[in-house]
Amino acid sequence: MDEKDLNKNNNEDELIELDEEKQRELLEKFDAESRTRTYRNKAMSLFVSILAIAISLYHLYTAYFGTLVTLKHRSLHVAMVLTLAYLLYPAMKRSSRKRLAWYDAVCAIMAISVTIYIFYDYLGIVHRAGIPNQYDLFFGTILVVLVLEGARRVAGWALPTLGLIFIAYSLFGRNIPGFFSHRGYQWEQVVNHLFVTTDGIYGTAVGVASTYIFLFILFGAIMNKSGMGQFFNDIAMAAAGHTKGGPAKVAVIASGFLGSINGAAIANVVTTGAFTIPLMKRTGYSKDFSGAVEASASVGGQLLPPIMGAAAFIMAEVLGVQYRVIVMAAILPALLYYLGIMVQVQMRASKLGLEGVPKEELPTVKEVMMERGHLLLPLLFLIYMLFFSGRTIIFSAFLTILVTILISTLRPATRMTVKEIFQALDSGARSVVPVAVACAAVGPIVGVASITGFGLSMAYAIVSLGGTSLMFTLIFTMLTCIILGMGLPSIPAYLITATMAAPALIQLDIEPIVAHLFVFYFAMFANITPPVALASFAAAGISGGNAMKTGVESLKLSIAGFIVPYMFVYNSALLLRGTSFMQGVLVAVTAIIGVTMLASAAEGYFFAAIPAIQRIILLGASLLLISANIMQDAVGMVIIAIVLGLQYSKFKKDKNSVQKPGTMVSEA
Repeated sequence: MDEKDLNKNNNEDELIELDEEKQRELLEKFDAESRTRTYRNKAMSLFVSILAIAISLYHLYTAYFGTLVTLKHRSLHVAMVLTLAYLLYPAMKRSSRKRLAWYDAVCAIMAISVTIYIFYDYLGIVHRAGIPNQYDLFFGTILVVLVLEGARRVAGWALPTLGLIFIAYSLFGRNIPGFFSHRGYQWEQVVNHLFVTTDGIYGTAVGVASTYIFLFILFGAIMNKSGMGQFFNDIAMAAAGHTKGGPAKVAVIASGFLGSINGAAIANVVTTGAFTIPLMKRTGYSKDFSGAVEASASVGGQLLPPIMGAAAFIMAEVLGVQYRVIVMAAILPALLYYLGIMVQVQMRASKLGLEGVPKEELPTVKEVMMERGHLLLPLLFLIYMLFFSGRTIIFSAFLTILVTILISTLRPATRMTVKEIFQALDSGARSVVPVAVACAAVGPIVGVASITGFGLSMAYAIVSLGGTSLMFTLIFTMLTCIILGMGLPSIPAYLITATMAAPALIQLDIEPIVAHLFVFYFAMFANITPPVALASFAAAGISGGNAMKTGVESLKLSIAGFIVPYMFVYNSALLLRGTSFMQGVLVAVTAIIGVTMLASAAEGYFFAAIPAIQRIILLGASLLLISANIMQDAVGMVIIAIVLGLQYSKFKKDKNSVQKPGTMVSEA
C-alpha cells in the first residue's frame, strides 16, 4: 500500500460523524443556552411542552390580531419567557436536570406575579408617571433580579455581570472622577426607570423580541422540522461537493444559509459541523482548518440577509428605518465576507492538491430539487412579502409560517404531521427563551446608559482616544466592540455596542446606518476572536483540533470581515446607498478584486505559492481599494496586476518544468 492510500485510509478512519448525544455534550460545554432540563416526570414534561406551545400560539395570535398595549404586551412576553427559563434552566451545572427545584418554581411564579401586578394596576402605574409607590419598587426590584438571574442561567455570567456593573454605576457614578461622572441616582429612580418605562427592561429590545424575533425563530423551527437543514446540506453537496476542496465550500454555503435563519452561531457550528467537519478532514484539510471554516461560516450567517439572525429587525427598530433599507445595505458586505472565505478555501485546496468528493458518492442537484426543492418556496414567499407586498413584517412572518406548513405537505419527505407541527411550536418557544431573556437583560445596561449619559461619555472617550484620525477612532471602536461582545449572544452584543460605540462614529458625521453596521460586524466577530472564541472552540471540539489554533485560523479566514467594515465606512457606496447602477457595479467590482487579493495574501497562494514579500505587497495593494479614491484604486490595481503577472509567470515556469508523462525519472 503506498503513502497516498495509507493517508486516505487514515482520513476515512477519522470520518466519525457526531451522534446526537455528542452534539448535545458539545453544545452544553460551549453554549449555556443548551443546558436545559429533561424532566423524568412525564406530567411535568407535558406541562412545559403545553406552556411552550401556548406561548407560540399567543405570539401567532398577536401577529394576526394585533398586540395589547405596549407595557402589557411586553411584560406578558417577558413573564412567559422567564417562566419557561426557570422551568428549563437549572441554577447550577451540578443542579438536577431531571426535576424542578422548589426555588425555581418560586422564581417562575414571581415572574408571572410581576405581570399580574402590571395588568391589575396598569392605570395607576401610568398615572403615577415616575413617582413609584412601594408596590412599584417591590415588583420592579423582583423583575430586575429575575431578569439578571435568568440571563445568567441561559447565557452565562457575562451579560448579568455587565448589568450589575451598570446598575452600580447608576448608584455610585457621582464618585467617579472625569467625564464618566454623573449626578447620581437613588435606587427608587433607577428601578422605576427600568420597570415601568420603555427605556428599561421593557424597551426596544424586548419589543422586537416579542414580535419579529419570536416569529422568525418560530419560522426557523418549522423550516427545520420540515427538513430545510437537510435540504441546504444536500443542495450544497450536490452543487459544490465534487469541486476542489468541495466539502469546505459545502460548509460555507450550508452554514451561511442556516445561520441567517437561526442566528445561533454555536448551535449552527455543532449541528452543521457534525456533518461537514469530518467530511473536510476526510478530503485532506487539517483539523484546525476544518473547524475554522465551519466557525467562520456559522458566525457570518448573522451578517447575511434576508434575516441576519433577526438582528436586522433590531437595527431597523433602533435606527427608525424600514427593514428593507438594512437588508439592501448589508447584502454586498456580507457576500464579500463569504467570498473571502471561499477564496481561502479554494487556495488552500489548490496549495495542498485536495480534491472533492467523487461525483458518484453525491446526489445530483436534480435529485435534491425533486425531493426537497419546494422548500425554497417559503423563502421566496417571505422575500416577496417583505419587499414587495407592502404588508407589515409581523404579518409577513405570520403568513410565511402558514405557507411553510402548507408547502411542506407537497412531498412525503417533508410533510409534517399535526404532532410534528406542535413539536415545532414547542421547539420554537424554547429556542426563543435565550434570545428573549438576553434582550430583557440588556434593559438595565441600555436604561442606565440613557439616564446617566454613559453612551455619550463613552463616545467622547473613543473620539478623544482617536484624536483627529478617523482610522484610529475606527480601530478603538472595533476593539471596544470585540471586548463588549465577548461571551455575549449576538443580539445583546449588537445592542450594547450600538449604545456604547456607535455614537462615537456618528459624532464624526458617519451615517447612523454605516456606524451601526460597523459595530454590528465586530460584535459578531467576538465569537471567533480569541481568547473567548466560543464558536471556534465548539468547532475544535468536533474536529479534535487545538482550540486556540482553530480560533487563529478562524480569524484568518474571516479577514475580509475585519476589513469590509472599514471599506464601507470610507466608501459608503459599498452599502449601495445613493449610488447609480454603474457606480454600484464599479464599487462591487473593485471590492471583489480587493477581497479576493486580500484572501490570497492571507493564504499565501494564487497561481502558485506567494513569497512573503509579495504577500505583504499584495496585502497593501488590497487595502488601497478600501477608499473611494480613484487614484488609490488605480495604484492598487496596477500593483495587483504586477504581482499576479509574476505569479502566472512562475506558474507557467513550474508547469513547463514538470516532466512529460512517459519519460524516465531517475531515482533520488
